[in-house]
Amino acid sequence: MQGLLEGFSGDDGGPQEEMAVNVDEQIERYISGQAPAKTEELRLLHRRILEISPDARIWFLDGRNDDGKVVSNPNIGYGSETLRYADGGSRPFYKIGLSANTSGVSVYVMGLKDKTHLSKSYGARLGKARITGYCISFRSVRDLDLDVFDEIVADAMRGG
Repeated sequence: MQGLLEGFSGDDGGPQEEMAVNVDEQIERYISGQAPAKTEELRLLHRRILEISPDARIWFLDGRNDDGKVVSNPNIGYGSETLRYADGGSRPFYKIGLSANTSGVSVYVMGLKDKTHLSKSYGARLGKARITGYCISFRSVRDLDLDVFDEIVADAMRGG
């Protein structure tokens, strides 16, 4: 996939470490390219996710498909999940995704079998966020209970 740059944190040399540096650079450019307030919020969430799961595989998706066409906002990904499609196909993907958008920030929790899991399990405690299926959207981290955010990340990274 052309638009996907991926790497691993915690590597000890070799080609994967070089790729991880590229991913880290891509992530830094992406985060620092946002408006100042959003940059700080993305840095905070990025740091929190890495503290919860320091050895997670790190991904950067630039939002382009195989033809180079922009099809989504860029995403920072954490962990590893196998996405399975209705046609029987599958591909590796991240477990948690973090993306800036025009109205704030979105966090994606991939691999959920029950599309109501996030809202039923965390919705009442999370704060002012919109939860749809596997996506949590909010204007600002000030609107969230960050302890509940941490719980969501930890549960997702454990596969829960």
